Amino acid sequence: MSLRWNRLLSRKRLGAARDASPAGIRTDFQRDFDRIVFSSAFRRLQDKTQVFPLGRNDYVRTRLTHSLEVASVGRSLGVLAGRYVLEGHPELSAEGHSETDFGAIVAAASLAHDIGNPPFGHEGEGAIQDWFQGSAPGRSILERLAGAERADLERFEGNAQGFRTLVRLQLPDNPGGMQLCCATLGAFTKYPRSSRVAAPLASGQSGKKHGFFEAERQHFEALAGELGLLRRTPGEAAWCRHPLAFLVEAADDLCYRIVDVEDAFRAGQLEFAEIEPLLLAIVTDESARKRVRSIATEERRVEYLRAQAINVLVDEVAQAFAQHARRMLSGDFDSDLVSVVPHAAALEALRELAMRRVYGSAPAREAGAPGHAILGELLAEFLGAVAAAAERPRTLPERSRAVLAMVPDQFLGPGRVPEADLYARVLGITDFVAGMTDSFAVTTRERLRAP
Repeated sequence: MSLRWNRLLSRKRLGAARDASPAGIRTDFQRDFDRIVFSSAFRRLQDKTQVFPLGRNDYVRTRLTHSLEVASVGRSLGVLAGRYVLEGHPELSAEGHSETDFGAIVAAASLAHDIGNPPFGHEGEGAIQDWFQGSAPGRSILERLAGAERADLERFEGNAQGFRTLVRLQLPDNPGGMQLCCATLGAFTKYPRSSRVAAPLASGQSGKKHGFFEAERQHFEALAGELGLLRRTPGEAAWCRHPLAFLVEAADDLCYRIVDVEDAFRAGQLEFAEIEPLLLAIVTDESARKRVRSIATEERRVEYLRAQAINVLVDEVAQAFAQHARRMLSGDFDSDLVSVVPHAAALEALRELAMRRVYGSAPAREAGAPGHAILGELLAEFLGAVAAAAERPRTLPERSRAVLAMVPDQFLGPGRVPEADLYARVLGITDFVAGMTDSFAVTTRERLRAP
């Protein structure tokens, strides 16, 4: 069996009763990009951490600027990949597809790739996982759940929260949420598996994490059926990736491996002498190397080298996609594309530098620690109040009433009555906390602590 491009490029909107509308000024895939841009979940990324939580340096990236940059790189990768695919599949052109469709799909999926991330970056993911696994109230919740429902919480995953955001939380009155095209949602899902699968299915690049919660399993099964994704093992909730998901992942990899180092330099955590040789290992064009020597300041040299390096790597990733596309269609390729490009070693050196001197540095750990504590407090307060309202509504303490008053309607049950189902009830509060911006999480904790 093999994936088929005419199905992988489906314009069908998940949950929509009608077929995609006729093309006008914008294609359906361009409409997806616009829907994401105008969503409240995307807007909140402007105050969510990329690397430096609650930073005071207004130069470094937030999740929003990072996502825009990833979308820009993703569009270029998609167009180059689309050019290759269309050359080998002329029937797609006859069906009205163009290389810009590929670019628009990858750009939209890339734009949304971090839309489910909680406050305080990856520290936020860890904080939610640690609360469920390490606190007495969190463990009590897990003990009353089983299977994928339990695994969803103890291994909380921003990618799965992103899928939930797109297909349920944004425009919750719509079946399918934002009703994005299936091609876009397929490209978005880098990890097309449940949180609980057999051990062999948690291997390979696409199996490292889970991409949807049990609550959205039916949504993903419908998506996989429309796209014709290959199930990795009969009966298991794990599929092979949509080929364009490899490009979304590569766009993110290129940006964070190079741009996070640039941000660290601007934040004073790395010296120019540490970065320059690593970027020059990628920028081998002599005219570019000569040009950088004429630039007056180190800040501008880093900016120039960053741009040149990304330009080189975009071409290399597109070539790697072309080289491995057939194996992607058969489900036999399951590696990240940046590991198979000519400059893979240089990219790995940049990643190692960032891990050693940026992400794992004492300043980064100290900056992330407050976020870890804040999310733990928020989960304890809100889940405690919701549990009290569900279990003893007639004798609800005044403190619990005050805490519940801070929770928007959509994160409780109909009529603001907590869901009877424990899993649904806990997911609702987790949605509320994960959707907060860094600043809102801080101010909410302050409100809860106020006498």
